Order: sequence, then C-alpha cells, then structure tokens
Amino acid sequence: MKIAIDGPAGSGKSTIAKEVASRLGITYIDTGAMYRAITLKLLNENEKDFEKILKDTKIEFKEDFIFLDGKDVSSEIRKNEISNKTSEMSKNPLIREYLVEMQRHIAENIDVVMEGRDIGSVVLKDAEHKFFLTADVEVRARRRFNQLLEKNKDIEFETVLEDLKKRDYNDTHRKNSPLIQTDDAILIDSSNLNLEETVNKILEYIR
Repeated sequence: MKIAIDGPAGSGKSTIAKEVASRLGITYIDTGAMYRAITLKLLNENEKDFEKILKDTKIEFKEDFIFLDGKDVSSEIRKNEISNKTSEMSKNPLIREYLVEMQRHIAENIDVVMEGRDIGSVVLKDAEHKFFLTADVEVRARRRFNQLLEKNKDIEFETVLEDLKKRDYNDTHRKNSPLIQTDDAILIDSSNLNLEETVNKILEYIR
C-alpha cells in the first residue's frame, strides 16, 4: 500500500504522515528530510560536481533517524542554514531526479506513507491513497510561530507569516514538480481540525 500526502509548508504533513504510518503499522518516509540531507552534503560543493557526488550518496531511515552515508544527521539537517538552503537546492533538476528515483525505490517493496510537495503528482503517481493537506496560511503561520517560539523568544509572527507566503509562492510556481493537488487526491483542510481529528479523517478514507 502506498499513501501520498502532499501540501504546503506548515500544514503539518510530517507529523500527520508519521502518525498515520504508526497507526497502520507501516513505514513513514520523510522526503523533506531527504532533501535537507542532500542540501547538507552539497552545501559547499561546486554544482558541476553534484552528479558525481550524488552517485556516491546513500540515505537511510532507521526508526526516527535519518542517516547520510552512514552518519546520523537527524539534528544537523534541522539547522537554520540548511532550512534556508533546502528550498533552493530542491529546484535543481539533478537533485530532484536523484531523490525521486530513490523515493520510488524505497516504496517498491514495502507499504509506505510518504509526504512532500510532489508525491502524488510525480513520485508515487500510482499510490492507492492520495491526500492534499492544507490549512489557511495564517493558521499555518500561527502553528509554526508557536513551535519556533519555544526555541526563539524574539521571533515575530509577521516574519513567519511572510516566510510561509513566500514559500507557498515558490512551491506552486517552480518549474520542476510544482506543488499541486492532483485530481485523484482528497483535500483535507485542517484549519479547524486538531492533530487527532486530522489523522482520524485520513484513516477513515483509507479504511
């Protein structure tokens, strides 16, 4: 079984996909973490060397941790420098092609819940269940703001809101694999739903 969950930044895709996978007893694949891991590796490399470097790159998921070439980088990929560069790196056709192939390979022989921006439209076009998870941009910004506030008391809501609006525009207007809701994807608007309600709604459709 393949379950694809797509949606904009701040929609809670990772948390919800992880919980859905846990309830179903299948594997959760965090594609965003994969792009972050590649960004970490290529950050200070020359673009002309990307293809050679990617051929020698290995990404693995072990429980809740992601390993890059055998090293646990779960914490390192969450640093601001990596977060800020990942969106830019993900536009690179070579990187997208490499990761899409890897994601498809992972899903070939196991049941998965995979989330991202182009899972239902590109990576797993044949997924039995497709969902497009979204929420009002101000709701998403408020959720993200509350998360960031725990680590940075100086963060401002307007900064988070403008960042999400910018990311929404970039994701939906990028040339390669833009964020779209496919015709066969079920829309889940979580603006007025909590985590448990959103997960249960998705599970109802699956079951």
